Amino acid sequence: MALRKAWRDLDRSTVGSAPERYGYYELGDGSGERIGRGVGILRDDLKEVLAYGDAAQVRWEAATSREHAERIADANE
Repeated sequence: MALRKAWRDLDRSTVGSAPERYGYYELGDGSGERIGRGVGILRDDLKEVLAYGDAAQVRWEAATSREHAERIADANE
């Protein structure tokens, strides 16, 4: 199962709009296929993905804590 949110282009603007809090994120290729996922501080993790990863799109769900983000991840395996 995947997040039921629209994909966003993975670019500087999108990363800049990501909250500086824990969350669960999914990474997609250019055709919208999920190619990765993770839990962490959203803006920090997405900055790293933008700089070093090969994803073209992203979507996320913000959380109140790391534990909450991990529960969201478990529900979206």
